Amino acid sequence: MSEHILRVGAAQFASEIGDVDTNMDRHLDWIRQGREAGLELLVMPELSLTGHYGPERLLDVAMRRNDPRLKRLADAAGDMAVVLGFIEEGAAAQFYNASALVQNGKMRHLHRKVNLPTYGKLEEGKYYASGRFVETYNLDDDWCAGLLICADIWNPALAHLSFLHGATLLMCPVSSGVEAVGIDFDNPAGWALTMRFYSMMYGAPSIMVNRTGIERDLTFWGGSRILDPFGRELAVAGSEEELITAELDFNEVRRARHLLPTVRDSNISLVLRETDRLITKLGVPDFVRED
Repeated sequence: MSEHILRVGAAQFASEIGDVDTNMDRHLDWIRQGREAGLELLVMPELSLTGHYGPERLLDVAMRRNDPRLKRLADAAGDMAVVLGFIEEGAAAQFYNASALVQNGKMRHLHRKVNLPTYGKLEEGKYYASGRFVETYNLDDDWCAGLLICADIWNPALAHLSFLHGATLLMCPVSSGVEAVGIDFDNPAGWALTMRFYSMMYGAPSIMVNRTGIERDLTFWGGSRILDPFGRELAVAGSEEELITAELDFNEVRRARHLLPTVRDSNISLVLRETDRLITKLGVPDFVRED
């Protein structure tokens, strides 16, 4: 890996619903393409191994972290870091919408989706337990990767926590259908605006990767994108299966954060104090609470 340059890619593709073996073959092919392209980081969509509606077969497709199929993908990744999505079976038969970063035969990092949408045509609360942590992973001395899954990004507090934990790069696997929230909500435009906002606000590149194709009543619009730390789009996918790539320069992160020091100026103690104060007030009837 060059001192400041990171070669990244987003693999946008359709998954077969609940068919992990077929999706394994697709993953191995995208990993091969990524390695041939000289990528150091490849990000795949949310629930890439199961499809968006894979949870309907949750007990058949869920995998523990030591599942040999995940080990096979980690071996295939070699030196390239690969982010993939699956249903994790955790302790005590708890199931999570999870994304893992695998590399050199091992699972290096795992994020369990925190913000489980249960609105519109989305009903993840029916299937999953909620993740409880926001962590980051150091790819090297400069590049610290934050990993949040789809609706996590729509809770700005989670993105803020990721950057406070030191993220200099934001990875966002998503599963976004045009009809998911409702006819009056423009998902493609919303994601373009949201990713630009986070990259510009925090001076960090971002990688958002969506699936494509049709699953049941949802049309997945693709539109995966890679942005620089000023919110400029370096690569944007269309609506078909596609691998997009870009080179990220850490010197640009340094320059962006020098010009707009959002992370530096975050007043963590104030946020903590005000959050603690809100916990004692929100949801308590005003005739019960004594101000």
